[in-house]
Amino acid sequence: QVQLVESGGGLVQPGGSLRLSCAASGITLSTMVMGWFRQAPGKERELVASITSSDSTNYAASVKGRLTISRDNAKNTVYLQMNSLKLEDTARYYCNAYDNFLKRFYWGKGTLVTVSS
Repeated sequence: QVQLVESGGGLVQPGGSLRLSCAASGITLSTMVMGWFRQAPGKERELVASITSSDSTNYAASVKGRLTISRDNAKNTVYLQMNSLKLEDTARYYCNAYDNFLKRFYWGKGTLVTVSS
């Protein structure tokens, strides 16, 4: 059974930092395209960062320079380092894995990030 479990969310002040983790079981993250999505109340889910199996990364314009996606293949875990957080970064953050061989997406249940003073 495939599971993606996010952790690391919480309440942080503007300008602060958080590191989100996505631990996988049942799949090997090193072979997949991994992404972090977020969904704010009343808004659609959006992609904020992705990393390919060859470690090529891509970021939404709104987070470029502040968020960094990385992976630790030995731990089968993907991270999202979030710096200089803004009020508009408040959202539930979801981990996503795309298996290009099976053409299948996997999702975690998300972790809530709240940026507030």
